[in-house]
Formats: sequence, C-alpha cells, structure tokens
Amino acid sequence: MAYSIELKKSVEKDIRKIPKKEIRRIVEAMEGLAKEPRSSGSMKIKATERTYRIRVGDYRVIYQIDDEEKTVLVTHIRHRKDAYRNIGP
Repeated sequence: MAYSIELKKSVEKDIRKIPKKEIRRIVEAMEGLAKEPRSSGSMKIKATERTYRIRVGDYRVIYQIDDEEKTVLVTHIRHRKDAYRNIGP
C-alpha cells in the first residue's frame, strides 16, 4: 500500500525560493516517497527519531514517516547549505 504525501505549510514558502527547473525533479522525488519512503537514496537524520532526507541535486527534501498512518510529511525543502538548520526532534 502506498503512503500519502503531506506538505507542511512552510514547504510552500521553501518551494517559492527554488528555481523552476529544479522543482520538477523535486516533485518527482517526492512522488517516489509515496511508493518507497525508505528508498536507497534516503538517509535517516541521526538527531531525530523518524526524520529522513533525500538528495535532489543541490536540494534536500526533509521528511518524517508515520508507518501507522501510512503518511510522509515533508517538513522542509532547502538548499544543501541551509537544509539542516533548525531541525529538531
């Protein structure tokens, strides 16, 4: 069964800062999370319990997985230099 993808409100703000040519790749990567949230390209963020990230070029998609609800909550989409600031448990 596929997971549903949910976006935190702040992700809309993050997307506005990204060049349009990168947005398509990021959207495709997020759609892939619905099929396999823990794909081979994903990495768990060590300081947290259920937060992961995937690389999409110079951008990072930060997300949380809820296996009981079958949801993936995308919390941030940021350039790699800013991706890990202010991410807590």
